[in-house]
Amino acid sequence: MTTGLPFSQACENNKAPILERLQEVFIASGKVLEIGTGTGQHAVHFSLAMPHLQWQPTDHPHAVDSCRARLAQAALPNILPVIELDVATSPWPVEAFTWAFSANTAHIMAWDEVEHMFRNIGERLPKEGAFCLYGPFNAQGRYTSESNAQFDQHLKAKAAHMGIRDLEDISKLAEDAGLTLSEKHAMPANNQLLVFRVKRSTL
Repeated sequence: MTTGLPFSQACENNKAPILERLQEVFIASGKVLEIGTGTGQHAVHFSLAMPHLQWQPTDHPHAVDSCRARLAQAALPNILPVIELDVATSPWPVEAFTWAFSANTAHIMAWDEVEHMFRNIGERLPKEGAFCLYGPFNAQGRYTSESNAQFDQHLKAKAAHMGIRDLEDISKLAEDAGLTLSEKHAMPANNQLLVFRVKRSTL
């Protein structure tokens, strides 16, 4: 932890296990679109470990300043200047990308924003790319742990639009956006890393 910079203990705890999985997916050179860069801890950690990638940080206009100081301090050549991105706006102010990554956003966004996120990624993701989404998810409408149930109650107390999403609903959004859930990895603290890829056409 660097004193004076915005800091997330959750990011510090999960960055290593997430990286282990991302290194299995982001194997070729290309640009990674990160949605919801937050404090920038993930961007710095992943970019250091995967120098073959260009990392494009983005965040909501109201939150984008949280990452600026850390990214400036890191000054990594493969981290691009952060872009303000409200996922519900159209068109997105981003250029083409090969990969997409987002951590702990689906339960913070309103459901229509989650829909916009999948739709826009589905429209832009190339056939060789992938979208990795990290966070807690319910299974068949049920919590996967007591801690997730408590977390969901905490989220809904903060704002009615927040809440842990159901894996089946997320998968349906992906299918509608031309993506399919290809991998699902159990992660620490009752989280999961979901890997979505472009659906292959069948003849």
